[in-house]
Amino acid sequence: MERVSENETTVFHLHLLANVIDMEAYPFIRMVIQANLSKNEYDELMHLLAILNEKYQLQKDEGLLDFSSLLMLLAEKLSEKLQPNELVFALHKEGYYPELMEEFIGIMQFTGQDQALSRNKKRR
Repeated sequence: MERVSENETTVFHLHLLANVIDMEAYPFIRMVIQANLSKNEYDELMHLLAILNEKYQLQKDEGLLDFSSLLMLLAEKLSEKLQPNELVFALHKEGYYPELMEEFIGIMQFTGQDQALSRNKKRR
């Protein structure tokens, strides 16, 4: 009997799971997988989102109404592997930081930045 490495077995199992899970219901997870983010890159992204959410809550509590600087910070700090507008919509669909993502979506729709953010990321 041939010995199969534990890594190969894990990859095989993940492939099987990907076939039975409705990936359309999990667009953020799909993005992470398709972009081939490492655990470290994923952790950095989640840390960035937590910081942005904390800044959003503080600014909101202070009465600020324009949060576009937070959206731009996301675009600046985001891994080259991900597109900011797609990320925001994917995070929103999966329920991550709902208030912040709704704010970002509103900004993008109002200003048309969903197009601009994608183009800016591609130029880097």
